[in-house]
Amino acid sequence: MRTDTVRVRGTDEVAERRREQRGWYFYDWACSVYSTSVLTVFLGPYLTSVAKHAADADGFVHPLGIPIRAGSFFAYSVSASVILSIFVMPMAGAAADRTGRKKPLLAASAYLGAAATTGMFFLDGDRYLLGGLLLVVANASVAVSMVLYNSYLPQIAPPEERDAVSSRGWAFGYAAGSLVLIADLVLFTAHDSFGVSESTAVRICLASAGIWWGAFTLVPLRRLRDRRTAPGGRTPAHGWRQLAATVRDMRGKPLTLSFLFAYLVYNDGIQTVISQASVYGSEELGLSQSTLIVAVLLVQVLAVGGALGMGRLARTYGAKRTILGSLVAWTVTLAAGYFLPAGAPVWFFVLAAGIGLVLGGSQALSRSLFSHLVPQGKEAEYFSAYEMSDRGMSWLGPLLFGLTYQLTGSYRDAIISLVAFFVIGFVLLARVPVGRAIRDAGNPVPDRI
Repeated sequence: MRTDTVRVRGTDEVAERRREQRGWYFYDWACSVYSTSVLTVFLGPYLTSVAKHAADADGFVHPLGIPIRAGSFFAYSVSASVILSIFVMPMAGAAADRTGRKKPLLAASAYLGAAATTGMFFLDGDRYLLGGLLLVVANASVAVSMVLYNSYLPQIAPPEERDAVSSRGWAFGYAAGSLVLIADLVLFTAHDSFGVSESTAVRICLASAGIWWGAFTLVPLRRLRDRRTAPGGRTPAHGWRQLAATVRDMRGKPLTLSFLFAYLVYNDGIQTVISQASVYGSEELGLSQSTLIVAVLLVQVLAVGGALGMGRLARTYGAKRTILGSLVAWTVTLAAGYFLPAGAPVWFFVLAAGIGLVLGGSQALSRSLFSHLVPQGKEAEYFSAYEMSDRGMSWLGPLLFGLTYQLTGSYRDAIISLVAFFVIGFVLLARVPVGRAIRDAGNPVPDRI
């Protein structure tokens, strides 16, 4: 009788874990549309055009009296949003660990970001400052929400499942991005048939991403469970103190810190490519918005298979080797992008295919690999530091991209400067003995890592 009871209880726990995992996937489904439709496709070229409309005769805008080349305004806005994230994410991570109430914090950050994204419908004329403000709020909100979202992974998946669960989450996100981009493509290319201008079509695409984000966030909020994992008693105002304590704790786990530093470097390159690719395609290569939408749609479709395929490769070769292979592919693909001829969409599609095959897998496996390096009971605070590396420290790439264009007036020079992030990241990651790092964190080492 006792054996049967244990078996039933174990079956119930597995069923509950699967239910939470399915709910967890849906936050990728909800917020990834912001990353694809807004940050990757529409906002960069559109905000750049709005800034150029507001620019003086020399092509400069002057926010707060600072002369900025209109073509650099979007990249600088991305950097500003990331710097804001640095101040907010530690407080969110500390509050989640201290109170055990991740879901209310996830809801607050998700709906603030969704509201800012929906508000982009009002970005028209020369309102480039409004666009920059909404971008800063939305980008910072998605970064905070991802701290909380990612910190669920060690709690809903045992070590042997995390590569697969993380990869499925990314695949869900790219599938959602593909579906919404198809609808965006139909609206944008046939905007006359819908009785709206091209500018209005773009603003509808931006706002609809915010509505999608808010609507599907309801699914994880219903299925995920709050767990108290650390003593209460402190307020979110102690977030920076908690981050400092987390970093001190990591100093006792130098290999975890080494992985984070490697990830900080190569992920900065990934995030910059995601946010600046459409600007490069439209401004340097002279490609139409429809071509850019199709290219990003290709990235989304291939990224689904790429995330799942690299998850399978990780089961054979280990997550670390698979990530290193993806960084080689990133380097080759980005270097090839420098030589793309202007006005040749076919070659841009080839480049998009290369990015799609490695994009989802490199991010998904990095997330699952880090989850093995987190001491039990410190998930949110460690993932706060991880998210600082993921989004919170990914300001250097956009800043370098914007400065390079500011100084040279060439987006080709700006794009080739990003190769350094992947080369340096490869060298740093290759030097991390991840098996020993997992043992130092007090976790069991999977058969393949």
